Amino acid sequence: MTKFRLFFAVSLVIMLAVLAALPACTTEKTTTATATKTATATVTTTATPAPTTAPPTAVKPVTLYIGGTFALTGAYAEDTAAVLAGFQDYAKYVNENKKLAPWRTETFPANVNLEVLWRDDELKPEKALSIYDELKAKGMLVYRISASQTALPLMGLLNDDRIGATSMAAGPYLLSPPKTIFTNYPLYTDELGAIANWYLDTWKKAGNTAKPRVAYITADSASGRSIDIPEMEAYLKKIGYEFVGKQFVPMVPTTPPTTQLSWLKENKVDLALGWMINPGSQPTIKEAVRLGMGTNLDYKITFGFSAPSHLAVFAPAMGTLGDGVVVAGSYPPLTHKNLPGIAFYDQLQAKYRADKPVTHIMYLAGIVEAMIQTEALRLAMLKVPAGQLKPVDVLEYGFYQIKNLSTGDMTPPLTFGPSDVEGADVMRIDQVQNGQVVLLGNYPILGIYKHE
Repeated sequence: MTKFRLFFAVSLVIMLAVLAALPACTTEKTTTATATKTATATVTTTATPAPTTAPPTAVKPVTLYIGGTFALTGAYAEDTAAVLAGFQDYAKYVNENKKLAPWRTETFPANVNLEVLWRDDELKPEKALSIYDELKAKGMLVYRISASQTALPLMGLLNDDRIGATSMAAGPYLLSPPKTIFTNYPLYTDELGAIANWYLDTWKKAGNTAKPRVAYITADSASGRSIDIPEMEAYLKKIGYEFVGKQFVPMVPTTPPTTQLSWLKENKVDLALGWMINPGSQPTIKEAVRLGMGTNLDYKITFGFSAPSHLAVFAPAMGTLGDGVVVAGSYPPLTHKNLPGIAFYDQLQAKYRADKPVTHIMYLAGIVEAMIQTEALRLAMLKVPAGQLKPVDVLEYGFYQIKNLSTGDMTPPLTFGPSDVEGADVMRIDQVQNGQVVLLGNYPILGIYKHE
C-alpha cells in the first residue's frame, strides 16, 4: 500500500468515528435542557401558593359618649360636681382597663373609647332644652338629668327620641307612664313609705297603742312637692297613721324654718317626713334642736328624709346634733371599706384624684350612673356594631336588657325594662346615732305610686 492510500484510510476511520459520536452528544444536551426547565417550573409553583384566606382587616376605632346635662350651678352644684367627677374617672378606668368593674368578668370592646360629654344646665329648664339639642346633634346615644326641674321638660323629648337616660332625680312623674329615664334609687314616695314602716315597727315595740301622727315637712320645690300625692297620704293612713298635714320649707332656707317646726310641735306630730337636700335639712334640724325637738330631746319627734339628704354628708357636718335623723335610699358611707364598691372608690381616688380626693357621697352616684350608661352601650354592641349604633338600639338592646347589674353594693342590684325604670327592689335605711351613720336594714320598695 502506498503512503497516500494509507493516509486516506486512516483519515476515513477517524471521520467515521466522529460521525458516530454526534447523535449521542445531541441527545444528552437536549435531555439536560428539558430537565432544567422542569425543575424550574416546579420550584416556581411551590414558592407562590394561592391564598386561602383574606388578609385581616384593621378594626376602626370608635368613640362613644356618656354623660349629659349637669346642674353645676345652683342648689345642686356640690352634689353634681361630685357626680361629674365619678363619670370622668369611671370612663378613664374603662378606657385603660377595658373592664366594667373589678368584680366583673365582662370586657369592653378594645376599639371603643368612652368620652364624657357634659354641659352645665344651671338648673334652668330652658337651658337644659338647648343643651339637649346640642348634645343630641353631636351623636350622644345616652343621656342624664340632674333634677326634677330639668327632667320634667326633657322626659317627653327623650321618650320621643327613644334615648335612654340616667337620673339624679326620682319622682312619680317618671312613671306616668314609664318613659326612658332610669333611676338607681327608689322614688321619693317609696323611700318615705319605707321610713314610715320602720317607724311604725319601733312605735309598736315601744308599747304604744294609739295611732302615730305623721306630717310632711318638705322642700318647696318640684322634688319636695312630688311626695304630696294622694297615693302617699292614703298609704300612710292605710298602714295605721293619722295624717296631720304638711309644711313647706325653701329648698335652701335663708332664715330658720321656725314657723314650720313650731307647727309640727303644736300639732303633736310624731313622725315628720320630707324631701330635702343637705343645704335644707341641716339648717332645719339645727333649728329643731334649738326648739328642743328630736328623738332624745324634750319634744319627741323623728325626722325622716329621702335620699338627697345623704347621711354620709349630713352626719359629718352635724355630729350628734343630727342624732335620730333617718334617711332612706341613699348610698353607703365611704368608710364602709368591706364593700366592693367602696374599695373601687378608693382605687379610683388613688389613681386619678390622689392630689385632691373627692369625698362627697355623690361621687358614688356618678360611678353608678356611668356604669348604667356604659352597660347599656356594651349590651347594645352585642347586637349592633359600635359605629352603627342608634339611640333606639341602646334603649332596646341596652337599657331594657340590664338585669341584676352589680354596682359592688353601692346600690342593690339593678334591673330595668320597658315598665321598670326604678332599677332596685330594696333600699337601705340609715340613722344618725352618736354622730355616726348606722344601717337600720334593707326594706322593700313598695310601689306606692300606681303608674299606668
